[in-house]
Amino acid sequence: MSKLSDKMNKRVAALTPAAILTFNQKISTIPDIVKLTLGEPDFNTPEHVKQAAVKAIDDNKSHYTNSRGTDGLRQAAAGFLHKKYGLNYDPATQVLMTAGATGAIYSSLTAMLNPGDTVIIPTPIFPLYVPIVLLAGAKPVFVDTSDNGFVLSPEKLQAAIDANKGTVKAVILNFPNNPTGVTYHQDDLQKLADVISKYDMICLSDEIYSELTYDGTHVSMGTILPEQTLVMNGVSKSHAMTGWRIGMICGPEDIISEVAKVSEFTITSLATNTQAAAEEAFKNGMDDALPMKKEYLARRDLLVAGLAKAGFTCPNPNGAFYVFAKIPEGLNQNSEAFCYELAKEAKVALIPGSYFLPGGEGYVRISYAASEENLKKAVERIQKYVASKSISEK
Repeated sequence: MSKLSDKMNKRVAALTPAAILTFNQKISTIPDIVKLTLGEPDFNTPEHVKQAAVKAIDDNKSHYTNSRGTDGLRQAAAGFLHKKYGLNYDPATQVLMTAGATGAIYSSLTAMLNPGDTVIIPTPIFPLYVPIVLLAGAKPVFVDTSDNGFVLSPEKLQAAIDANKGTVKAVILNFPNNPTGVTYHQDDLQKLADVISKYDMICLSDEIYSELTYDGTHVSMGTILPEQTLVMNGVSKSHAMTGWRIGMICGPEDIISEVAKVSEFTITSLATNTQAAAEEAFKNGMDDALPMKKEYLARRDLLVAGLAKAGFTCPNPNGAFYVFAKIPEGLNQNSEAFCYELAKEAKVALIPGSYFLPGGEGYVRISYAASEENLKKAVERIQKYVASKSISEK
């Protein structure tokens, strides 16, 4: 160990490795295991998108670009958001391309937070936001939504603001939600906007799964409270481009200009060929997600029905590609212990619900970004596992 290790940033030292990735690595060594762990689309990037990247390479587009993203990409991204969700952003001043949605989360929270600020985070939720808040010296305030259909109510939001009076800088929304698959509708968002609008605070709206909304049409918070909302999106889920690392954040010009500083100092600029690919995706792949969405929907229904037969219940997953299932009574209610047991005995890997913060214990997250064959195999193994436990108890 280096003699200088104790001189490192104490906020970094206090962080632990991502629990989801650590768990996934541990169970990956189990022979014949069916993994329904990570949120990784199992589809390939559309061919026309890949060819746009190839052309960019052939045309020697290998130099630095504007740190906010190429003009063409920002115009295409703004056009996509306008056509799909009725959002109106000036590509020159209100759109910032980032290194995936993760880059948008990091740059925006880093730009807006000061030590002592608080950030309201409805849970269960993907935990990535938390370490970034902590690195900024701010404090996450968790609001458990498990007793309200996994949706943040205006009453709960108001109570959190009142309890942290004078310190709340932002509230984070993630919908369709990871891990629950639950989304927010127009009325839900309007009620939250009515509360947020009374305070000098920002709504950070992570809508990366917007194109995978199954029941109705996705409504963006940016259409309801544009002057106080930063909308995050990208091509990772909509176009199966997780490894291309193209995200975006849009909002008021004065806020985006500050976020852009952090992004520039962090990455200088995005890879030129991946920007060309994303521009093609936004411009000529408006509906590339539709075939994937149709397949995801069939997988969701297969999974939910199979789990129900094994005694699992779950909120209606009307978006993304996750089922957040409640562990049946009679089985180990500690979600981490349950998932380790299931992996070792049934050779099925799920993610413990406790990793998604308050309200997640007693649940498991199951990704159906997997083949129908693997989902059927997993369901069969889970059913046999539950049945064997019931028999052994008798």
